Amino acid sequence: MPRYTVHVRGEWLAVPCRDAQLTVGWLGREAVRRYVKNKPDNGGFASVDDVRFLVRRCKGLGLLDNEDPLEVALEDNEFVEVVIEGDAMSPDFIPSQPEGVYLYSKYREPEKYIALDGNSLTTEDLVSLGKGHYKIKLTPTAEKVVQKSREVIDSIVKEKTVVYGITTGFGKFARTVIPNNKLQELQVNLVRSHSSGVGKPLSPERCRMLLALRINVLAKGYSGISLETLKQVMEVFNASCLPYVPEKGTVGASGDLAPLSHLALGLIGEGKMWSPKSGWADAKYVLQAHGLKPVVLKPKEGLALINGTQMITSLGCEAIERASAIARQADIVAALTLEVLKGTTKAFDTDIHAVRPHRGQIEVAFRFRSLLDSDHHPSEIAESHRFCDRVQDAYTLRCCPQVHGVVNDTIAFVKSIITTELNSATDNPMVFARRGETISGGNFHGEYPAKALDYLAIGVHELAAISERRIERLCNPSLSELPAFLVAEGGLNSGFMIAHCTAAALVSENKALCHPSSVDSLSTSAATEDHVSMGGWAARKALRVVEHTEQVLAIELLAACQGIEFLRPLRTTTPLEKVYDLVRSVVRPWIKDRFMAPDIEAAHRLLLEQKVWQVASPYIEKYRMEHIPESRPVSPTAFSLEFLHRKSSKIPESEEL
Repeated sequence: MPRYTVHVRGEWLAVPCRDAQLTVGWLGREAVRRYVKNKPDNGGFASVDDVRFLVRRCKGLGLLDNEDPLEVALEDNEFVEVVIEGDAMSPDFIPSQPEGVYLYSKYREPEKYIALDGNSLTTEDLVSLGKGHYKIKLTPTAEKVVQKSREVIDSIVKEKTVVYGITTGFGKFARTVIPNNKLQELQVNLVRSHSSGVGKPLSPERCRMLLALRINVLAKGYSGISLETLKQVMEVFNASCLPYVPEKGTVGASGDLAPLSHLALGLIGEGKMWSPKSGWADAKYVLQAHGLKPVVLKPKEGLALINGTQMITSLGCEAIERASAIARQADIVAALTLEVLKGTTKAFDTDIHAVRPHRGQIEVAFRFRSLLDSDHHPSEIAESHRFCDRVQDAYTLRCCPQVHGVVNDTIAFVKSIITTELNSATDNPMVFARRGETISGGNFHGEYPAKALDYLAIGVHELAAISERRIERLCNPSLSELPAFLVAEGGLNSGFMIAHCTAAALVSENKALCHPSSVDSLSTSAATEDHVSMGGWAARKALRVVEHTEQVLAIELLAACQGIEFLRPLRTTTPLEKVYDLVRSVVRPWIKDRFMAPDIEAAHRLLLEQKVWQVASPYIEKYRMEHIPESRPVSPTAFSLEFLHRKSSKIPESEEL
């Protein structure tokens, strides 16, 4: 018998349908009838027959025709909303975000698995899990250690030993002993009371990352969760059933208690949940629609699910991966700007950087040489000003290796901290099966990832700061020798005038966001948690700084490509021409003013998808192979960032390098 889950004025109703020939209108009326039946005042309606309504899918918010048969309009277990005429949308209904609609069309259930053992997860793995590229399974070793850990908890409960969080209350209530017949209620109460976050829910990708990372930590075998419960949690992840997790509310001290509690709340069938099949709905209905049962918490399992730094760390992983991508591509964008501004490559000479051998600086200078100074693909633009009287360039061009270089080194350092945190046990108390005991400690404190992510924000911001100054040079005719604001018929057209203002606004906002949150602390939990990391805000700030930096560099990329239009028919080097062609495949030149925001978004998307790097990197690697002695100081161990992220790619055989 088909069954539909219907949302009416803040309530979810399960409506069975014996006859698939019945219509969408029948479903709406039946849902309203059931809603009215449960209200003492009939929901304010004189008669159900007088109610006028619209019906739409929760998934994508598409409107349905009331005359269509259900078997044609809907699938079994579909989620729909009845919107009563005159009502505003229920505040209890969470509409799909715009990015959610994108995910509906793109999401395909993955076939491949990543095996988690709690020790070997990478930042790249976690981001891929967030994007829905893999399902999760445990290694046999992980299953064994989880079972051993649980045996310790079962022994504590059986022997009625007094242990924090297992047979006692939490925080200030650590000395309150809980009777055995209340231990399950204790764990449920913990999850409910700690689910007190506020703000927008995490996106599906970020919630997947959070859940996957918590599973990885539980797989280490120091949390005391049962293998049965852990496998249930993995089934929820693999079905892409993602709880409503507000982004605000953690101080990053006894772990990310509020967000992880919201995560656990969905697992026990309470609160809201999202899936590609349902959109947002009550968690119990979403689990039902996927053939899953809510988790029933055993002693210690509520605490095992909510104690740790996984919110800070999972958002930090996204920040690291996006920072790595934009740092590599910033070198390419800056090299293109240098060409347009007719700069010199002398500042990137090998000997200059050998006498100040910071790893990042050496690598950035190498990339500039490979893009600008190769005999295989000379630049006609560079040749046109070879004998000019300019001796040196402005700092925003000449000092790119020094400024971009330290950003690369910052990212590599922060990545090492975050990678360690990914595979660390951050619970309390810790369960040590070999010793047969639990020990209370402070691994849940978020200071490590908080400090690292504050540092990341400060580092990555500099890419935006120097990029904005290069945009100014491109737009200013007294500095660029190009038309003002990179457009013909200036005055009639404004060109890049306000695009530069946008870049300036983002850079200014970054300056406030770069103030480190981890220097702050407020005492919580009746002075039991009297020093906190504020790491949740550190992670969210770092992500916002990275996004702003991407957008500023997108504007510079567009401006540099527009500058090339005024230097034609001269051509730049082959790799930079490839970048120009890539941009022109999504954004046409500015002949006169037009709506610019979509073009900025298109360029931003190229950077997000790393397409700028993909078209230029084969030439960088070709140059590297031809100049191995000069690039030798930057080995895989010495500069992990570049080599960890490098993807194999080939230059078409038809191109002569």
